[in-house]
Amino acid sequence: MLAFFLSSSSSYLTLSRSVTQHLSRRTKLSSLTMSTNLRTHAYAGNPLKSKTPKSTDSFSPSSAFESLKALIPQIPSHPTPSPDFKVLPFSKGRPLVFSSGGDASTSPIWHLGWVSLADCKGMLASRGVDLNENSLVYLGPKVEEDLVCWAVDVSSEEENDVVSGLESRKLCFVELRTLMVAADWLDHRAMDELAIAGHARALLEWHRVSRFCGSCGGTTVPKEAGRRKQCSNEACGKRVYPRVDPVVIMLVIDRENDRALLSRQSRYVPRMWSCLAGFIEPGESLEEAVRRETWEETGIEVGDVVYHSSQPWPVGPSSMPCQLMLGFFAFAKTLDINVDKEELEDAQWHSREDVKKALAFAEYRKAQRTAASKIEQICKGVERSQSLSTDFNLESGELAPMFIPGPFAIAHHLISTWVDQGSGNVHSKPQAGVSLSSL
Repeated sequence: MLAFFLSSSSSYLTLSRSVTQHLSRRTKLSSLTMSTNLRTHAYAGNPLKSKTPKSTDSFSPSSAFESLKALIPQIPSHPTPSPDFKVLPFSKGRPLVFSSGGDASTSPIWHLGWVSLADCKGMLASRGVDLNENSLVYLGPKVEEDLVCWAVDVSSEEENDVVSGLESRKLCFVELRTLMVAADWLDHRAMDELAIAGHARALLEWHRVSRFCGSCGGTTVPKEAGRRKQCSNEACGKRVYPRVDPVVIMLVIDRENDRALLSRQSRYVPRMWSCLAGFIEPGESLEEAVRRETWEETGIEVGDVVYHSSQPWPVGPSSMPCQLMLGFFAFAKTLDINVDKEELEDAQWHSREDVKKALAFAEYRKAQRTAASKIEQICKGVERSQSLSTDFNLESGELAPMFIPGPFAIAHHLISTWVDQGSGNVHSKPQAGVSLSSL
């Protein structure tokens, strides 16, 4: 994660400014650095990736892979190994989960549907595939539970949400975005499991789209327990590592008029507005990407650019298994908007008061409960078709005039930080915890 302050290049080039003015300006900018209300962003804080064991450790990728290789031929009569292995199956990018609890006063809670090696072998066999050590991708250890966790892709052409053969557990495959909205933000377990599922999905999708070498066209084979791939052509032997696509996402601020620039894309649900965003191009810095994207999409020139925080985002297009969202505050030098209609549907300046109302109108807790109930229905074999966007309404029952993405998105935290603390002092003491209803 970046741990430095990003300030405009002009601060370094304008030598005529006095030292006092320069230090004063940097002090004001530094007050705008990361202020994230939650413990961490969605998909970050994966407990399986906190520390990678040394190669001599039995929990390490290499040691676990050798144990797995020796164990698979013995299934189902294999002895219980130490560490033991658990597998998280995915189908078409959807992790296996189950739902529990839920009554008139509480929401159902989803859990990742870990299965044993024997169950994993049975799931693959039902799809006409033999389990081997290269079927699985190493995720990391749970040392305190004497476990090593793996992921496997069991996708097939004919796929139901509910898993056959394990009906008693009511396991089902659910879209990661739905799990994200349904996660209880005060529950560290739920956030940890969301991060694990996001990491696993990113790895499996990367394996799916990197089956051939980009240099010679040869097939690639997994190496290091699936943590990288290598071209099978001995004359080539190119190493391939998991892909990460960096994206800048910025809240553009009009200091003088106390406004923020929000935009809409045609793919957004009705009435949703968010921050500008765009991919970083080769040969440019993060600050340059923020300025370029803002100019290209809205015609607004940006001066100072200040880093806020970052978020892995494994729920983008399947061709990009994991994006890394790099969040910034950007301060406008010009105010006239010229929208690029090929990129955006609309872009407008919004007052702090209007954005604050949008935050209050959007009932994120209601959306979380709706998604949690939907998962429960899917696992029972009955899927609800209701759109989650229909839940962002006013208490009167009327549609909210606008709302912004929920707390699962870095855009929410960029916007709420500005609303709560002001364009001149976006950073204050971080809050130890936060409830969805207060966001």
